[in-house]
Amino acid sequence: MPSGLVALLDDIAGITKLAAASLDDVGAAAGKAGSKAIGVVVDDTAVTPRYVVGLAPERELPIIWKIALGSLRNKLLILLPAALLLSAFAPWAITPLLMLGGAFLCFEGAEKLLEAFGEHAEVTETQEVQDPAAIEKEKISGAIRTDLILSAEIMAIALADVATSPIYTQGVVLAIVGIGITIGVYGVVALIVKMDDIGLHMAQRKSAATRGIGRGLVKAMPKLMTFLSIVGTAAMLWVGGGILIHGLEVLGFGAPAHAVHHASEVVSHATGPIGGVFGWLTGAIASGLLGLAVGAVIALTLHRIRPH
Repeated sequence: MPSGLVALLDDIAGITKLAAASLDDVGAAAGKAGSKAIGVVVDDTAVTPRYVVGLAPERELPIIWKIALGSLRNKLLILLPAALLLSAFAPWAITPLLMLGGAFLCFEGAEKLLEAFGEHAEVTETQEVQDPAAIEKEKISGAIRTDLILSAEIMAIALADVATSPIYTQGVVLAIVGIGITIGVYGVVALIVKMDDIGLHMAQRKSAATRGIGRGLVKAMPKLMTFLSIVGTAAMLWVGGGILIHGLEVLGFGAPAHAVHHASEVVSHATGPIGGVFGWLTGAIASGLLGLAVGAVIALTLHRIRPH
């Protein structure tokens, strides 16, 4: 009897160790998959605050909360089941779909650059006065639709990184990535949209130092939004180009990937102790340039087909 109990405890210990190892593997896979989606995450963070511009300050956080809930529904109820079905029944389609998403990122990045440096006529809004509730509902719907596109790319990137794992691991990793990124993105968004209010509150305090910090926060808001937009655009081109390069390699066209890898190695060896940083930067720039070229071709073609 005691020997049976010892054997049972030994089995439980073995199962516990196996479960712990599985959790470690899932956590590592989720972190790796999430980090690869950084370009989309930055753009998502940069885009969302625009949906509360012009609305009453007291409605900003409730609107962000509703958009965050919509984002979770997008990821967990729509995209996660679709991704698992795709992985189970059509795994061959993951790379082509991921490349389509990468091309979309390249297009979005190039489109933003064309709008910034091109000669597009300014669009002025002449919208009639509407019910505030209707305007709020429209903005939330628009934000959730945009989030669906960006979330699909995030989940596709995560799925591609765990495509060879068991289906339950894929499901857990995608859920962790979806929930974690949603909390991170919309937590930062909430902080960004309230930064000017925090700054105004601090600017009214008695302490001169606190007032100075408050005024600095208010002045920094436009610059922060510009910086996020620039970083988001660069990240989309870099990530989109990298997805296309990797996808081509998977499909048997490895020349671009080999060229980028060789250039990164040459720069890394030439720059000594900080060679790792410059090697990575070389690869990112090369991916970004390819992404810009692909995105510009798509954008200019669409403009020619559907002129503004």
